Amino acid sequence: MEDGFSSYSSLYDTSSLLQFCNDDSASAASSMEVTDRIASLEQRVQMQEDEIQLLKSALADVVRRLNVSEEQQAMGSRRGPTKARPMIATLPLRPTVNNGTILPKKGSGTLPSPSGSGSRKDTSTPANKSTVRRANSNEHVGTLTRKDSGDSKGNRTRAGSTGSNSSGKRSDSKQRDPVFNAGMRRVTHCKEEGYVKMYLKGRPITMFMPKEQVDSYCLEARADLPSNKLKLDWVYGYRGRDCRSNLYLLPTGETVYFIASVVVLFNVDEQLQRHYTGHTDDIKCLAVHPDKITIATGQVAGTSSDGKQLAPHVRVWDSVSLNTLHVLGTGFFDRALVCLAFSKSNGGNTLCVVDDSNDHVLSVWDWQREDRLAEVKCSNESVFAADFHPTDCNIIVTCGKSHLYFWNLEKGMLVKKQGLFEKQEKPKFVLCVTFAENGDAITGDSSGNILVWGKGTNRISHVIQGAHEGSIFALTMLRNGTLVSGGKDRRLVSWDGSYQQIQTVEVPELFGPIRTIAEGRGETVLIGTTKNFVLQGSLDGEFMPITQGHTDELWGLAVHPWKPQFLTCGYDRQVCLWDSSCHQLIWTKSMEDAAQSAGFHPSGAVVAIGTQTGRWLVLDTDSKDLVTVHTDGNEQLSVMSYGPDGNFLAIGSHDNYIYIYAVAENGRKYSRVGKCSGHSSFITHLDWSVDSQYLVSNSGDYEILYWIPSVCKQVVSVETTRDIEWATYTCTLGFQVFGLWPDGSDGTDINAVCRTNDKSLLVTGDDFGKVHLFSYPCSQFRAPSHVYGGHSSHVTNVTFLYDDSYLVSTGGKDMSVMQWRIV
Repeated sequence: MEDGFSSYSSLYDTSSLLQFCNDDSASAASSMEVTDRIASLEQRVQMQEDEIQLLKSALADVVRRLNVSEEQQAMGSRRGPTKARPMIATLPLRPTVNNGTILPKKGSGTLPSPSGSGSRKDTSTPANKSTVRRANSNEHVGTLTRKDSGDSKGNRTRAGSTGSNSSGKRSDSKQRDPVFNAGMRRVTHCKEEGYVKMYLKGRPITMFMPKEQVDSYCLEARADLPSNKLKLDWVYGYRGRDCRSNLYLLPTGETVYFIASVVVLFNVDEQLQRHYTGHTDDIKCLAVHPDKITIATGQVAGTSSDGKQLAPHVRVWDSVSLNTLHVLGTGFFDRALVCLAFSKSNGGNTLCVVDDSNDHVLSVWDWQREDRLAEVKCSNESVFAADFHPTDCNIIVTCGKSHLYFWNLEKGMLVKKQGLFEKQEKPKFVLCVTFAENGDAITGDSSGNILVWGKGTNRISHVIQGAHEGSIFALTMLRNGTLVSGGKDRRLVSWDGSYQQIQTVEVPELFGPIRTIAEGRGETVLIGTTKNFVLQGSLDGEFMPITQGHTDELWGLAVHPWKPQFLTCGYDRQVCLWDSSCHQLIWTKSMEDAAQSAGFHPSGAVVAIGTQTGRWLVLDTDSKDLVTVHTDGNEQLSVMSYGPDGNFLAIGSHDNYIYIYAVAENGRKYSRVGKCSGHSSFITHLDWSVDSQYLVSNSGDYEILYWIPSVCKQVVSVETTRDIEWATYTCTLGFQVFGLWPDGSDGTDINAVCRTNDKSLLVTGDDFGKVHLFSYPCSQFRAPSHVYGGHSSHVTNVTFLYDDSYLVSTGGKDMSVMQWRIV
């Protein structure tokens, strides 16, 4: 616990506060000007408030840790001695809002109100107050289009069926069991021949059951929910590519940032993550309250799995308990939220928000009352930043494409003053804004200039011409009065109080341009980059990544056959090998082509990578060296799958063929056997039999075909195939898994399936950002499942680690990798 307290004390340097307290320059006897004395007093009061809030947040975190420790001891005494788990992992991870109502969490009553103000609402208040007025007609929520990573599935790689219109019209004269209708899906059972027939988009899919189940199987029987559940353990990745000001260090020692629809609170020293999972779609902006406990996050509009529109909104939540406190603006905001900021001088009682509507409406909220105080059309052009003045809660500064506005809140109206560039050439983009200790506003722009705007005016008082080569993306004022800037040139530059350059450090090209800067503990600085790295370092030293991820759509996922490792690859041409136990990147390798799929050799010595161009390569797992390269066709390779005995590799292509290679020398030598021809659409999934003698495949037009891969011959005998034991189950179509298909599915909704090695659980990833956990076998109509959110794009792949301890899921356009513990 002492280590915890030391981490708090190092976050703020109290020596400057003591110096202020002993300083008599602001007294009446001082020779300073009145305005300077007032500014000095304001600064002193602000520092004292910072110290008080720091103590409050430290106390709240200590209470949380004590509660967690007590819970663990209670669980340990019930279960007997167990291997110690990280204490933060036992915190609740599920969203606290259900059907628009904020629910209290179990045990949260033992936590004191972190703000200490007593003015926070009880967390059981309804989220949507009737007093929230409807937006004007030009701010309606009609354009609920998924933007950026929350793209609609119309852009998915796996297109709809190429042969879905050719429905089987042959009427079956056999006596059938009852027929179930489910929207676009119909299921029938023929007991005599022992099969179930399911229709997807009018196309019949016949699935034969094992002989031993023919007599006992009943279509009407109800399947059970699995006794196991999933708990989000780790999130790999960070969204810096297209988001700003989304990285902060909390007094608890946790770095807070977001990716997909999850806010990550990452304690780097303890290597522990906690997660706020209250959002339903992409998070685009984040703000931390002056109390350093309360956090606001804003999300985009989206569409639920049943087609309902999900409105963009702001969630205000407690970073200690992870409870949702308030939900703002449902039905008011349009498309997405792009900027958020808490006021600083009035105890953080107000919140300013800019949405992504055509008019980029700026609104100011009393967030504790969920009351909108004012709104105004900000700009027809993009808005990049919005912030409150540090000592005047009625002044807001916004900036963006060809504008800088100073807003004054007067009697419920926001009055605008435009920044006057006068002799200074007006930049195309004003990209960021921060404030000096004396209240001056400081902006960075696309011309590489830093401009200082005198307090209370809209005129330039100082110019740092050519501060950077190219755009300045981030400006941060450190507690010691040093200004730090960063931008497209990857340089991090520090400036003193008179705006003279102190020093410069360049971030390596590998990490990309600097997107956002945050002050860390002591002398450290945190940087978020456009290549989705979070770096930690100092202004005079090197920077090391503490978080990294992919930068484009992600599809390839494979698990090591006997180590706690997994590999991901995607359209960013990066192949990454991860250690799931220490949550670290082992290695990364750049490729010439966008990657689509991956599969480990059963020995674990090599891994095969399939690309979008028909080229595939094999890498050494330890050294990442290239073993061999081959090309089959010129279309994407959807599946790379080695047989369990390691003697064959099957490659499923979008050219409708399955290419078979004989494998020798522990995965280092390949010779082509031939190709399996018979599918009339692209290959989507492949599974091998336990004895490596048979292969089953699914295609884009919902075909299930069986093969003898050693001779590339199709097997048409039902009696041969119905009792084959499969080593894995990744095919989305088959008797053992047909119950996973939801009502009204069009056949492309389920992207990936995986069965545990102990054959007890089945997991799916779907187009709606959800991971579903089923019991296996899943051969009952409308099988129930546990459903988990977190991804904000289609879930492209799911797979269990070799020992079934964790599940790994990949998001498509959200570029995230999530690791789930099975509990």
